[in-house]
Amino acid sequence: MTTRTRLSHLQQLEAESIYILREVAAQFERPALLFSGGKDSITLVHLALKAFRPGRFPFPLVHIDTGHNFQEALDFRDRLAQKIGEKLIVRYVQDSIDQGKAVEEKGKFPSRNGIQTVTLLDTIAEFKFDACIGGARRDEEKARAKERVFSVRDEFGGWDPKLQRPELWNIYNGKIHVGENVRVFPISNWTELDVWEYIKAENIELPSLYFSHRRQIVWRENLIFPVSEFVTLDSGDQVEERTVRFRTVGDMTCTAAVESEANSLDDIIREIQTSRTTERGSRLDDKRSEAAMEERKRGGYF
Repeated sequence: MTTRTRLSHLQQLEAESIYILREVAAQFERPALLFSGGKDSITLVHLALKAFRPGRFPFPLVHIDTGHNFQEALDFRDRLAQKIGEKLIVRYVQDSIDQGKAVEEKGKFPSRNGIQTVTLLDTIAEFKFDACIGGARRDEEKARAKERVFSVRDEFGGWDPKLQRPELWNIYNGKIHVGENVRVFPISNWTELDVWEYIKAENIELPSLYFSHRRQIVWRENLIFPVSEFVTLDSGDQVEERTVRFRTVGDMTCTAAVESEANSLDDIIREIQTSRTTERGSRLDDKRSEAAMEERKRGGYF
């Protein structure tokens, strides 16, 4: 009699993601993995190592650097790329601004989150990428829940939620017309808690930003923002030092911290299990309108 081994929940998610990554390698000629140095893209790199080692990745790592990133995330990005020996391509939003292709926001918290789409689309055109792998999850934000694992974008990079292809029985259709592009989300079925439990199970290294630390902060709209050179402080702003950590890592101008004493993976997992706020509840850009993320995605955003 053959004994079947039942996979755990995390093992099932891992197997699905590895299958998707291998489907990308099989179906596309010039894929890329979008890598920011955040926990989701770090998890993707770990999954890619399991999917393709001892061979090399069939795609480069690509980072669209807004210029407003946390230095801890950039340092981690460079160390990881060097450690695994894979190609890292970095393109800069500042170049798009200097070329007159993108207009930078003014104000106290000037975000480059939206205009990085210009740099991304230029990078896709430069390298003729036909698929870009990202770390988005369906539980992040309601617009993400409308998207399939293989998300087809038109020749302008735009996304139409009404033109999503069915993905029955884990069959993914990567056929596209010339000029079109596919965004692929291998961890789409994961939750924030799944990611953290997987990071613990696999002993994956992360930037220090995710763990509690002392940092100078200011308050805005009841959110805690890090003091940085990119934020213009008013005379009425009161700079404080708090013990905080970050649940998600984006630009310093739009990513809020949470007060936390969690300095281990076990602490973070317990904190998330009892949290009443969503991970992206600390992203200022998502609060600009009811459909902020969907509007950006329609324009070519990740």
